[in-house]
Amino acid sequence: MFSKPYAVKCWLKHWQQQQRRQLVTTWTPLATAFNSPPFKRLNLTRNEVGLLGMMELRTHEGFYLMRENASNVAENLIKEATSPERKRKIVQIFDELSDSLCKVADLSEFIRIAHPQAKYMQAAEDACISISSTVEHLNTHKELYSALSRVVETGDIVPTTEVDHHVAKLFLFDFEQSGIHLKEQERQKVVRLNDYILQLGQKFMHGASQPTAFPRGKVPEVIRNYFPSEGDTILVSGLYTSSTNPQAREAAYRVFLYPSEKQEELLSDMIKCRHALARTCGFETYAHRALKASTVEKPEMVTDFIDVLTKELKPRAEKDFRTMENMKRRECGNSDVTVAVWDTPYFTSLMKRNALNASADEFLPYFSLGGCMEGLNNLLRSLYGISLQNTLMEPGESWHNDIYKLSVVHEKEGLLGYIYCDFFERENKPNQDCHFTIRGGKLMSDGSYQLPVVVVMLNLCQARWTGPTLLTPSRVDNLFHEMGHAMHSMLARTEYQHVTGTRCSTDFAEVPSVLMEYFASDPRVLRTFARHFQTHKPMSDSMLQRLCNSKNLFSASETQLQVFYSALDQAYHGDPKNQGDNTTETLRQIQEKHYGLPYVEDTAWQLRFSHLVGYGAKYYSYLISKSIASHIWQTYFEKNPFNREAGEKYRCEVLSHGGGVPSRNLVANFLKCDLTAESLAKSLINEIDANNEKIEELLKT
Repeated sequence: MFSKPYAVKCWLKHWQQQQRRQLVTTWTPLATAFNSPPFKRLNLTRNEVGLLGMMELRTHEGFYLMRENASNVAENLIKEATSPERKRKIVQIFDELSDSLCKVADLSEFIRIAHPQAKYMQAAEDACISISSTVEHLNTHKELYSALSRVVETGDIVPTTEVDHHVAKLFLFDFEQSGIHLKEQERQKVVRLNDYILQLGQKFMHGASQPTAFPRGKVPEVIRNYFPSEGDTILVSGLYTSSTNPQAREAAYRVFLYPSEKQEELLSDMIKCRHALARTCGFETYAHRALKASTVEKPEMVTDFIDVLTKELKPRAEKDFRTMENMKRRECGNSDVTVAVWDTPYFTSLMKRNALNASADEFLPYFSLGGCMEGLNNLLRSLYGISLQNTLMEPGESWHNDIYKLSVVHEKEGLLGYIYCDFFERENKPNQDCHFTIRGGKLMSDGSYQLPVVVVMLNLCQARWTGPTLLTPSRVDNLFHEMGHAMHSMLARTEYQHVTGTRCSTDFAEVPSVLMEYFASDPRVLRTFARHFQTHKPMSDSMLQRLCNSKNLFSASETQLQVFYSALDQAYHGDPKNQGDNTTETLRQIQEKHYGLPYVEDTAWQLRFSHLVGYGAKYYSYLISKSIASHIWQTYFEKNPFNREAGEKYRCEVLSHGGGVPSRNLVANFLKCDLTAESLAKSLINEIDANNEKIEELLKT
């Protein structure tokens, strides 16, 4: 006789084997691969192909060879471009020059932050520095600049196309960013300003992330324990938006955002230097400089767009705030309390939890990583006729043993490119979800096509022996978003790598990725893959509807907040005469005009706004991209998210061009309408109104 515990163990083992068999037999090969821990291929021959299939990178020392080769290629191409006997288009030579440098710079930038071995990270960083030095040399090469400038102004010695002219103008603008077209004294000023702006930005970003120290005795005793302390000082490192205690939320807001003289000085100096840089380069303001060659083209259109949205959103956001205020009064048991800026994230999150009628964890079993990848594969096959095929890597090809490689294959055209999936968290890996271009696609001189290679980076938990990696609904959105960037790179078929895929204007680059979020929020799409990883049972229609509708709660007030941020960014980088005595006074003025909740005295939220460094004068890009993606969704995919005809049209008329066609023309032609402030705002307002109707129906049930 076996003991009872032994019998239970046997039964449990048998049950686990059955579950594994079920996973294997009911999921597709792609889903099965991503629902299983990746494994490192056993290398019996000891022959390695090198990182990402590059033979030079079988050891870290290959970076030194690659950067030297790139420099040598660059010198030869400079000679060709400046030669009176040049035979090729100038733009072809410039793109080859750009390609040779980007292949090293983009790869090195990724390996520098992602590789787990210090020697590879250091070699990659050295390569980045070396290529940057080469680029600085090119930016001061007046003979090279003159050759390009003559072509842009008077035409080339060989026949060219509209795309050639557009790309040549982009190269020229990149050149002039360093002031090469200016007199030497002014050029040196541009160099100094660029260097100083870089230093100011780095210091500002560092300060923006530092905790605020505050005397412990000045914090009410009832909430002191909410914050860590050092002796007689408490440290506040965030806004505590998830705290159920309204006093703690308020204290965190007031303390964390308390004005810092050093941060104010850094931000103010950065804004002044940017304006001086723009004026030296011949622009009216820094915003005019930043928006050249963008979708909106001029800051005046951004201002008009913001003003239209401000007017339309005001009554809709007020309704959101009244709802939050009623929630706060019920929760506090006090009919006199009002909603404040520190309350909105908390009550937005609470409302979403209530609408879900379940915790986010209850949705986890329905979103296994493999299931989500299968859902993506089904969607991409329906829209574009392409499939994602898990591909075995060669020894030495991967920088870690938990990487997947996908071949992107079209049903008729064959292989389109490769996506490396670096999906799992690990020590020292950056905690960010992003897309890296390793090699851009381009037409080669022999008529073949240089296939694009990208990396999609996420930070998911590794699969356990008890089951696969499971994603929260927000993680599913992030996966679709980043894969949207990847597909932009895969489906672009541009002649030049300088404008391939995501290498387009900032306010258009997010359109394909934001559009993918619409697919991830549609019950018809989720229904194709949202299945329990053990039972394979599909998510119920009720759960699907609640999940999708919950994503749009309080969308008017959230959009209004983005409008406020965008307006503030434009004000800082616009005409100084329209700014306040300091950055906080400017914030106060903008908040009063564009946001529904008042400014809080003795706070300086902008001094924590690190996006002002990387997205100076371009923060509006999220709203414009959202507006365009919304318009595309409503026009082409809302009725049928699997519409092959619409997918092919979107691929051919939008994705295939990358940045090879001015994005304003691209969007206007595809949507068959002029891009105006009114038309852009209308798509967002229509979406908000439609979602609010759905939400009201949901809350009635």
